[in-house]
Amino acid sequence: MKGIVFTEFMALVEETWGLKCVDDLIGIVNPESGGAYTSVGTYEYAELVSYITALSERTGIDAPTLILTFGKYLAKAFMKQYPGYFRDAGDLFSLLKSIDNHIHIEVQKLSPNAMLPSITYEEQDENTLILHYQSQRQLADLAHGLILSCAEFYATEIDIERISISSIPITKERFTIRKIG
Repeated sequence: MKGIVFTEFMALVEETWGLKCVDDLIGIVNPESGGAYTSVGTYEYAELVSYITALSERTGIDAPTLILTFGKYLAKAFMKQYPGYFRDAGDLFSLLKSIDNHIHIEVQKLSPNAMLPSITYEEQDENTLILHYQSQRQLADLAHGLILSCAEFYATEIDIERISISSIPITKERFTIRKIG
């Protein structure tokens, strides 16, 4: 898993619960990486899962809520680091439709071994987009948070209906995103 995910997760923890919480989590998890991350490095997905589990136990917030919150936070980091993707897309649906055939292709060029989710879509009408999310990782809540934050960025009020199709060994979810108003 790319280091940007870890650096931004630690930034969220520090911003929300303080530096002591970050130190405590690293001590509890005792990751192979030693808890030192760079945005361009690659780290084990299991470390992120361990951090989320430890943070959930510490805060009393369930893991899905933490992951969704992190997705919102991570989207804002992507907006700062990759403003061209957001500017070029111009609107929420265009951005979401470009994930698999544009954004993920660019990520693959930079990180050929990256295990990215597959995201395909169907346009029901001009106000309804269905995203099909498929991943070997249990991070559909992260995708949900990313979508919510991107909708905010484009000032698009939405409703999301999410249906879990499968979770083991591959997570498959369907997000039906409807523009409101």
